[in-house]
Amino acid sequence: MFFSLPSLLFLYPTCLYAVRLVDFQVTQPPPLPRDATQCTVLILERTFAFSFGHAEVVQFTPPIDCGTPGSWAGISLNFTVTSNGTQYDRLATFTFQNVEIWRTSTPEPVKGDGIIWSYLKDVTRFIPLFSKPGTFILQLDNLITRHLDGEYATRLEVTFFASSPEYPAAPCSDLIVPLTTFANNTGNEASLNVTLPRNAVAAYAELQASGFGDEEFWYFNVPDQFHDDFPVGTTFGCGPFREVRVLVDGQVAGVAFPYAVIFTGGVVPSAWRPITAYGALDLPTYHLDLTPFIPVLTDGEPHNITLDVASAESSHRINQNWFVSGLLQVKLDPSSIPTTGKITRYEASNFATSNALASVSGKDVNITVTASRNVYIEAEIIGGSGARTKVVFTQALQYENVQNYLQNFTIQNLFQLASGSVSSRHNNEIALQDDFSYPLVINLTASPDVECQRASGSFSNNVSSHGTSNNVFSYNDTTGHTYTRQVDASDNVITFDYQGGNLAPSPVPDQSSWVSPTQVGMTWRLPGRRVLGGY
Repeated sequence: MFFSLPSLLFLYPTCLYAVRLVDFQVTQPPPLPRDATQCTVLILERTFAFSFGHAEVVQFTPPIDCGTPGSWAGISLNFTVTSNGTQYDRLATFTFQNVEIWRTSTPEPVKGDGIIWSYLKDVTRFIPLFSKPGTFILQLDNLITRHLDGEYATRLEVTFFASSPEYPAAPCSDLIVPLTTFANNTGNEASLNVTLPRNAVAAYAELQASGFGDEEFWYFNVPDQFHDDFPVGTTFGCGPFREVRVLVDGQVAGVAFPYAVIFTGGVVPSAWRPITAYGALDLPTYHLDLTPFIPVLTDGEPHNITLDVASAESSHRINQNWFVSGLLQVKLDPSSIPTTGKITRYEASNFATSNALASVSGKDVNITVTASRNVYIEAEIIGGSGARTKVVFTQALQYENVQNYLQNFTIQNLFQLASGSVSSRHNNEIALQDDFSYPLVINLTASPDVECQRASGSFSNNVSSHGTSNNVFSYNDTTGHTYTRQVDASDNVITFDYQGGNLAPSPVPDQSSWVSPTQVGMTWRLPGRRVLGGY
């Protein structure tokens, strides 16, 4: 991405609309059986005005019109929100049966007719939760002041897809265990004691981890040893590397290198309208196999599971704050006889191996941080029914972050790549496979004589401060589902939109919005809390 930032107060081109502006995130539609019998139930409706500490809490009972609860072929959540006025982007979390099942954020609204967005979320893997009545919580902490008047009017529906010979019941776990402290500020870690059923034979972790506050732009932080070379207010310390760790009784069970999500108020808000950055409406989760620890976790005693976030600093400390939570998908043996077994090989260091280098020439500073992580855990699992499973869980992860601060810190370049492979095999069959690559390229340039901004980026997308955005997205899975999309926008108007593949809607919905531009001030956030005029 390339951003040119004026050093004087800049008035962004925001617009009054004859119709609501339709915001969206480019992603694949859920691979759900569209032709199956469907039952849609309203879960909640709520307008979130001043809502800090006041979540929406409702009781939910599964319908019986689409078959016996738990027998469904799929489940989706449809979240629709409207807003207008001036407001920051806000975090929202969906919790059901004490399990966080979805984390999202709100696009920043505009004045006039405002904005609207809908997101369809596949929650089929949470069938064990939806199969019984329980408490559903939507937490969206919003703030209303004299200058912030935007409210978020929300509607949440759930759709159940009935199973049939053509669309069989979706496979699912037997039990879902929450890994959460139920706090929206976990202080960078969550630690709790968990007791699993003694006949558990497999456990898969799903992690949520998001940086906020001084950690929103964690990838722009610099190592503590070089922080004194920077002017005050340029960036934060604690380095740019982050890893999310899962520990069982203090032992590393697996890690995740997080994806850099840019929220709609981040850096240049107009760059993310109407197309948000990837992950802003559906924050990514990370999957690990904790099955090698089943012989430990099934002894009938509580065991500590900790989720935390670590840096590559010698102290491994980070700034505040990261919001972490998770869950365990657990499979049970048909027998009630306790599971036995043992960990036969364990190779996992407490922290990643890392290195940091810097060069200073005049008022130019160049920093390179690298890190790597390897995990190998092997175990034998013996179920009460006599079934034996050899489990091999491996991770090979790499990270590089290069930052250039040039021309008296008026130019800030970032090149970051996190990549790797996460694999688990049960009796030599693939149980989990995740090969990932997260590239991030950003350039910030302070230009006192330039009253404009330019931006470009990739997933693949190119964005401009005047709302110009070009996006290319491709998806396919092992069950044969395919989806491609190329969509462009300019000044809040969709100028080109092609969708293909067997998941593409037909006909393609009209995303265009008519615009009548007007100049109003907007809120924005820069890495290190840099401010215009402060370079």
